[in-house]
Amino acid sequence: MSSSEKKSKLLLATTNTGKAREIKSYLKDLPLEILTLNDIKAKDVFPEEGKTFLENARGKSLFYSLRWDDLTLAEDSGLEVEHLKGAPGVYSARFSGRRATDEKNNQKVLRLMKGIPFPRRRACFVCTLVLARHGKIIKEITGKVQGFIGLTKRGEHGFGYDPIFYYPQLRKTLAELEPDEKNKVSHRGRALKKMRAFLLKHLSL
Repeated sequence: MSSSEKKSKLLLATTNTGKAREIKSYLKDLPLEILTLNDIKAKDVFPEEGKTFLENARGKSLFYSLRWDDLTLAEDSGLEVEHLKGAPGVYSARFSGRRATDEKNNQKVLRLMKGIPFPRRRACFVCTLVLARHGKIIKEITGKVQGFIGLTKRGEHGFGYDPIFYYPQLRKTLAELEPDEKNKVSHRGRALKKMRAFLLKHLSL
């Protein structure tokens, strides 16, 4: 694309700085101007009331694509713990209550898993991406990564439940991985890899 051509714009339908940072990093070499809801000072807020990650991602993508002139990429993701029957699931961000923080959420999961032996601490991170434009869904992609809930928090990188999500192949939590390492194996990284390929192939960027 020549410098005289106008870049397409991609709105990330999120105010979560951690998610936005990871998505921007993965898509940074595409000829896209990437913005977030904070950048456009969005006044309307989509009520996330879906029962699945896909429902929430679809809803956000369609909602903001009708309030924006170009591409909209919405994401919903979270942690599913087998012993907790899939919780926290879609409530991952607010698992510890109305004033939830990453620290409070992590401590609640560790408390609920206290005394559970390691083989029964299986968990899965799920990320669903939905791309839309002008109220029409263009592409839906889901990425997953399997692991275990650690016995304690470990690592200083990442955000959310990364410090307690142990990835057995590397024998580290996701928070112990450098950002580039995490993007190669994480649920969001796997979904973004597919979305990036789709953008390159199908949207003539």
